[in-house]
Amino acid sequence: MKRPTPTSTERQVRDDAFLVSKTDTHGRITYCNLPFIEIVGATEQEILGKPHSIVRHPDMPRYIFKLLWERIKNKEEIFAYVKNMSFDGSYYWVFANVTASLDRNGTTVGYYSVRRKPNPKALQAIIPLYQELLAKEKSGGIEAAEAHMKQLLNTKGVSYDQLVNALQRS
Repeated sequence: MKRPTPTSTERQVRDDAFLVSKTDTHGRITYCNLPFIEIVGATEQEILGKPHSIVRHPDMPRYIFKLLWERIKNKEEIFAYVKNMSFDGSYYWVFANVTASLDRNGTTVGYYSVRRKPNPKALQAIIPLYQELLAKEKSGGIEAAEAHMKQLLNTKGVSYDQLVNALQRS
């Protein structure tokens, strides 16, 4: 499938929806529920086996995914605000929880993500922050975005987890 061209059309995650997907250890989708399929605007056959990055919107800072992969590879959960893209080029925001799926021996066998509608007030802070991170990445790479985020968290006196969870509860 050719990646769609992003549009300015926004889709809204329903208040009661949970978008669920599972991937293998390489990020290829092995399961997705109906709300996920519907918002992506595809069929299950079009999604299964594809890299989860197929829904990644170009407005997302690479640093956020670097942080996400660092956490889940260490078997730590992470919450993150993510702007995704549907197959028609429209976009939607989610508040994602991503964790490693472990077998009985504690070996990672894949990853599991449950996403829900983000707090609209949180997006008022996240959207400009992500724009700043993208600008830093363009001028100085992921390292510049990471330094910017660390400085912001230090100034606020909070951890990344404290920041995103406080924004979601605000």
